[in-house]
Amino acid sequence: MISDPNTDDPPEIPDLEDEDEAELAPDTGVEVDFDAAEGAESLKRGARAIRAHWKHAPAGPGVYRMLAEDGAVLYVGKAKSIRKRIASYVRAGGHTNRIARMIALTATMVFASTETEVEALLLEANLIKQLKPRFNVLLRDDKSFPYILLTKDERGAQIAKHRGARGRKGDYFGPFAGVWAVNRTLNVLQKAFLLRSCENSFFDNRTRPCLLFQIKRCAGPCTGEISGQDYDELVGEARDFLCGKSRAVRERLAAEMNAAAERLEFERAGQLRDRISALAAIQGQQGVNPRNTPEADVFGLHEEAGQFCVEAVFIRAGQNWGNRAYFPRADKALAPGEVLGPFVAQFYADRPAPRCILLSHEIEEAGLLAEALAARAGHKVEILVPRRGEKAELLVSAQRNAREALGRKLAEVASQQRLLEVLGAAFGTEKPPRRVEIYDNSHIMGTAAIGAMVVAGPQGFVKNQYRTFNIKTDIAPGDDYAMMREVLGRRFTRILKEGEPETSDPEAFPQKPDLILIDGGRGQFSATLQVMKDLGVEGITLASIAKGVDRDAGRETFFVEGREPFRLPPRDPALYFVQRLRDEAHRFAIGTHRAKRKKEFVKNPLDEIAGIGPARKRALLQAFGTAKAVAGAALADLEKTPGFSAATAKLVYDHFHEKG
Repeated sequence: MISDPNTDDPPEIPDLEDEDEAELAPDTGVEVDFDAAEGAESLKRGARAIRAHWKHAPAGPGVYRMLAEDGAVLYVGKAKSIRKRIASYVRAGGHTNRIARMIALTATMVFASTETEVEALLLEANLIKQLKPRFNVLLRDDKSFPYILLTKDERGAQIAKHRGARGRKGDYFGPFAGVWAVNRTLNVLQKAFLLRSCENSFFDNRTRPCLLFQIKRCAGPCTGEISGQDYDELVGEARDFLCGKSRAVRERLAAEMNAAAERLEFERAGQLRDRISALAAIQGQQGVNPRNTPEADVFGLHEEAGQFCVEAVFIRAGQNWGNRAYFPRADKALAPGEVLGPFVAQFYADRPAPRCILLSHEIEEAGLLAEALAARAGHKVEILVPRRGEKAELLVSAQRNAREALGRKLAEVASQQRLLEVLGAAFGTEKPPRRVEIYDNSHIMGTAAIGAMVVAGPQGFVKNQYRTFNIKTDIAPGDDYAMMREVLGRRFTRILKEGEPETSDPEAFPQKPDLILIDGGRGQFSATLQVMKDLGVEGITLASIAKGVDRDAGRETFFVEGREPFRLPPRDPALYFVQRLRDEAHRFAIGTHRAKRKKEFVKNPLDEIAGIGPARKRALLQAFGTAKAVAGAALADLEKTPGFSAATAKLVYDHFHEKG
């Protein structure tokens, strides 16, 4: 969001044709990243493009997008009046460096009107998450959070971990910071309330209790070990506990335990004691449990070295359900509140907000954001910046964790950058590589053969850039050289076809590698080098890693074009880094190969018949028993299959007999 205030009347738009470059002198506060003449001309050109769109901009609320010449979205903003807001971009001076660069790169604009400013705020957050504009604050890690689901089922409620759309009927409790927090909580809840965790298909087919009943993790509703009424009471207790009524639940269980002991029902009393201990354990493991804040999300921001970290803490039912650190991408010139406001808006773009949101810094339009979140969540939402009391203590803790997380992140990035520098020096690249690709193959005597590509950069392993290659050509079993030629041939062909995409963001991660590492010896190196020469690939350094004597780590031999084979010193940081890269490629290749092999184990010939879905496939198997029997069946027999027409039966028959 831009901090330029909306005025009551539209400002006058200056006549850009009469401007001279003196108006863009340094005393205006504009600092550009190119020479003065080019910077002045770029600003005038961008302002002229904005002025042309200002003439037709909506006067009401909405969202605007600023686009570069290549169509890349530079910025998404919202305004109470789009026409008034974009007028502020046209004035000659007074812009920050960030805004000036944004204006200079703008070639066109797109507008979207909304009924209210609240709708504009919600649309802005959604577009930012979808388009990831360069000049907006970006929430880069937006993975969905896990929840605990307590289903509403006639069979007996199930307690389970849930992530994604809420398609099942039941109560959802969360969010939890991570899967580890959910698993730990579920483990203790099973001990405390003995609720089933099995799926309905498993539950419906039980004839005797499973192991969970034997180890006192389930009450055994599947086989009637507990009555429906008693099981519903357990479900109610679990629901009360997750809703924050933990003290009442523990007091009720303690009263039942004492009553059982007085009746000399010591086994029953012991079971209740174990359940109380489990509840005490889960409350003890929750960390800092606020006394007077039953429900809140806490966001503490810390800034250092031009980087930002936001620590999110989730308080539900009076319990701390974990924390997670985020590292939003934002211009280093922005104030903490200018980063935190857009971050919170994007954070709740696809998830409901709690009743209370605690922030470490004041943000613009907090009231408008609270109104928008309340409209989406269906209940009142407060956004507070507390200065004293328990809520302030929660923020102090969150900010301390944010500071520590950012410190670790900066250390890791600095270490990664140094490793890339020593790696580039070891293999003779002109400058430290920004993108390193590592390749490996995996197969068993040529079956389920795949090639794997792992990518690393200044931020570490870039997993969204990983790729797998199914070997398509008919290759002799075990011919690793041919597999590598196919994989690298496909990769280099794509590099040449697509090239490095033009982008207005100089910090964008490159799509073309600076260094390629091959897990293999001289033969793999020669095969890959020949592919590069045949395709005319230039500007990429190629290196191959041959395993050492007796395959010992630390004794690897490296092959680089134009150099004799060499080894790195045993304690060289570059050697350790290469081993990490190679091991990650090996892990990824093996895992992908195993997944493919497992899929082929259960592959059914009927899956290959176009137009035969799961229902018809099931009907065929029920009628004939096996896929082999279906393949040998006569056309007349296939036509007798329930749900099959003559045309469908002939489709199946032709699939197995057309080659004959």
